[in-house]
Order: sequence, then C-alpha cells, then structure tokens
Amino acid sequence: MVRQARPTITDVARAAGVSKGAVSFALNGRPGVAEETRQRILAVAKDLGWTPSHRARALSTSRAFAVGLVLARPPELLGADPFFPAFIAGVERVLAERNQALVLQVVTSQRAEEDGYRRLAADGRVDGVFLLDLRVADPRIALLEELRLPAVTLGRPDVASPFPAVLVDDRPGIAAAVRHLVELGHRHVAHVAGPNHFLHGAARRDAWEHALRDAGLPPGPCVPSDFSAAGGARATHQLLDLADPPTAIIYANDVMAMAGMAVARERGLDVPGRLSVTGFDDTELAAHISPALTSVRTDPSGWGGAAARTLLDLIDGNGGADVDMPPAQLVVRASTAPPPPTPHPPP
Repeated sequence: MVRQARPTITDVARAAGVSKGAVSFALNGRPGVAEETRQRILAVAKDLGWTPSHRARALSTSRAFAVGLVLARPPELLGADPFFPAFIAGVERVLAERNQALVLQVVTSQRAEEDGYRRLAADGRVDGVFLLDLRVADPRIALLEELRLPAVTLGRPDVASPFPAVLVDDRPGIAAAVRHLVELGHRHVAHVAGPNHFLHGAARRDAWEHALRDAGLPPGPCVPSDFSAAGGARATHQLLDLADPPTAIIYANDVMAMAGMAVARERGLDVPGRLSVTGFDDTELAAHISPALTSVRTDPSGWGGAAARTLLDLIDGNGGADVDMPPAQLVVRASTAPPPPTPHPPP
C-alpha cells in the first residue's frame, strides 16, 4: 500500500492560487494578507488536510514555536486554585489559533524554577516565557535578561524590567469590598492575605489597609496565608480566637474565603449574621455555595489571552507595549450583611 504524501504549503499555495509567502502568513495568523485571501487559504488548507509540521518550521526558522510557563507552586495547590486553569485556558486559546505550543513546568522551589528557565533557554525549547506570581525585588527579571528569553509579566514588577506587562489592578476590587462592608456598618474588618513575598498579595493587603484608613477606621488584624484552603482555614481559626474577633473578613482569594466560611459554621457562627465574608477572583463556585460568596470578579482567562498575544507579538518583533486590563469589580452576594448588634452592658 502506497502511503499518501502529506500536503505541503506548496500544495496549498498552488490550490489557492497564491504565493507560498501568503500561505505562510495566513496559516501562522500574521498580518500581510487580505482577510478574504486568508479565509480562502484556510479553507483550501482544510480541504487538503494540511497540518503544520513543527519540525520543518523549527528547522527553517530556528524557532521552537512554543512558549513556556514555569510555576513554583505545590502541585496540589494548582489543582485547587481555579486561577491557573483559567489563565492557561486563555493562553491555549490564542496559541491554538497560531499553531503554537505551551511548555508547562510545575516545580516546588524557587531554585528549581530558576533551573527550569535555564534548561528551557539552553535547550531552545521555547521562544519566550510568561512570568506569573511576581515577587518583591523579583530576581527572575534579571535572570531572563541574562538568558535573553523574551518574556511577558502578569503585572508590573517593582524592579526595572525590559519586558512588556499585562497590567492588572487588584486594588479597586479590594477597596470596593472594604467600602461595601463599611457601608453595612462594619468597623472591625480583618484580612486573610496572600504570601508577603508576592506582589499581588501585598497589593491586596495594602488596598485593604488604605481603604479602611480612608474610611476613618484602623485596619483590623491581618493574617498572611498561602492561597490554599488549609491556609485559609488556619488563618480563620486564628482570627476567630482573638479576644475581639472581627465581624468581617476580606480574603485574598475565593478558596481561602470558602474554607473560612466552613470554619465559621463549624464554630457555630452564622454567615453573614455573625460574620461577613468576601473573596477574590469570583470563581464559578462562588455563586453556587450557600450563602453565595461576595467576591471580586477578575478575568484570568482574558489575562491569559492578552499575555499570549503580547508574547507572540514580542517574539515576532512586533510588540513591546504594556497592555491595560479592566480593573477588578466587586460582585455582592449573600455572604455579607450588617454586623450583629453590639450587646449593651447590664445596668
């Protein structure tokens, strides 16, 4: 049996009546051909059963046609936190359109993360990388400069960076949560924060503190945690064990907030009758638990898509500008209510 030859770009160009260059532009999602021509080329390629040969593309252009993401998080946390699947889904949607691949590495330490970037660069496995979980004085910026790896950061680093950033601002959402609770009558508002070394954890904590001060109130207690359910539960126990426990808690993500609500119920505290709770991310589950969680809505899938487009444009030599994303918005649901009345001392 004779094996049928795989259709090539030359075959597509001949059938579509265009040059091989036009076919290359159309199939790789690059500008340079009219939209009508692009659609005709795509239709012809589909009819012929053309599929990309990444090996041939890589050999001819010295490109990997892949981008990388190295995450220094415990694997179990990645499975429990809906942010990362949503972000990666947004990335993959854009990569699929441009016939690119994502190389994902999950490591458990910052040293392993650095080694991961060095291997990706040395092996030529990727053309660029995403940089998430920005840290205070993040050393990865200098490392990627040294490795000459194009990169896009999620957020703006607090050190000089040559890389474009997808700019997300968590602070308006946290400030809105504080204002909402203050308007309900809360005067003792605590915060369960993300890790101190993450810039987004610090930004949410600072926004909570500044919003309370703007309202003329002292910040309540703040317990740093790790964005996990177990961490959120531990922090909630710590806050509720205080001699003067808070009447409301603002959590730095939904996972910790949901765990905190479970702790409150275990301790016989009604949510929101005795304790108001807000989350962050507005994950799908937030609207379906009981009571439904008041949360700050973000768009990690949209961030992933913007980051992917920005990185691919940078690799092609067409990018370099920061991308502003819409600010986070508060979604009020049933987990917040006025605080319980203060008991009056006996006469």
